[in-house]
Amino acid sequence: MNTATRLGRRLRARGEFVIGTNRRRLRRAGVRFRPRLVQAEGHTARFADGSSVDVPIVVWATGYRPDYSWISIPGVTANGRVVHRRGVSDVPGLYFLGLSWQHTRGSALLGFVGDDAAYLADRIAAGRQAVRSATVATGPPTSP
Repeated sequence: MNTATRLGRRLRARGEFVIGTNRRRLRRAGVRFRPRLVQAEGHTARFADGSSVDVPIVVWATGYRPDYSWISIPGVTANGRVVHRRGVSDVPGLYFLGLSWQHTRGSALLGFVGDDAAYLADRIAAGRQAVRSATVATGPPTSP
């Protein structure tokens, strides 16, 4: 199953942030969701919404929900997502790897990201070969 299949498109649209789980189940297990951590001092953690909590221990797990709002490259994001085709962006030399549903459900999982990495490595190598071929065909740049 991949993003080209009907089921793949439906599951991707659901926006699973932790594969195989949902917020309700995680809450019942005692997981508390907080906004982005913006400051930590001593035992106090402060969050983007202005709230804070005093904690003796912090386990900081990142990557559950993507946030690309900080990217300011034209054409790279749209509707809160990065724009790509299997990790290849329209910006020369800019690629993405490990995105949720980049191509399959396992794209963001260590056990399956290798397929996407191999695909990108092939695209990058093909792009470099095309540049080398164009340089050979046109010759080196000349000075005026």
